[in-house]
Formats: sequence, C-alpha cells, structure tokens
Amino acid sequence: VQLQASGGGLVQAGGSLRLSCAASGRTFRSYTMGWFRQAPGKQREFVAAIRWSGGMPYYADSVKGRFTISRDNAKNTVYLQMNSLKPEDTAIYYCAAQNAVLGPISGPDTVGYWGQGTQVTVSS
Repeated sequence: VQLQASGGGLVQAGGSLRLSCAASGRTFRSYTMGWFRQAPGKQREFVAAIRWSGGMPYYADSVKGRFTISRDNAKNTVYLQMNSLKPEDTAIYYCAAQNAVLGPISGPDTVGYWGQGTQVTVSS
C-alpha cells in the first residue's frame, strides 16, 4: 500500500491550494481516505476524510466551510481543496488510509496507512 501526496507550497493568506494523494498497491474501494496535518511543535491532527465507496465527507471544525475533500475512483486519487487559507493552516499535510470495516478515520491511531507529508505554508 503506497500513498503519494503532492500539491503543497507557499501561498498568501486568503489563497488556495489543492493537495492530491495517489493510492496504489491494492483496491481502495473499501477504504476511507483522509488528510491530517502537523504543525511544528504540535501533535498530528485530523483534517478531513471520505469513504472511497461513497458517503458524506467529514471535517475538523477548524477547516469546515473552507476545505473540501473529494476523490476520483478511476484515478485512485483523493484531493483536498483548501480555500481561504490562514497562517494557522501552515503545517505538513499527510495523506491517510484505513480499511472502512475497521471504523472511521478520526485520530492518528485510526489510520492504517500513511503517505509522505507535503508542506503547506501560508504567509500573513
């Protein structure tokens, strides 16, 4: 199981970025996919998740209304569209996956697979 994240960068406050996570290695139709982030000196925190086979996405309160998670099953890719970015969104963003039968993604201990991080920096 491999997850390859991309799309991070430097953006001014109020700007937008789109992160991508390409999954390979097995069929992900029964997997929940998600995004976490970790700022310097802080614990890794949940951002958003979506089941591969459908169902409503869910978000951390801090990003609700600004971030949108989506997936393209044909490309085995999940996206995180980030709008109205704030300096406090600055962090390394990690793609995550978990077999949906094991329950929803919420905290880091509910993740079965991690991708490498991609840096997002929002300047004020």
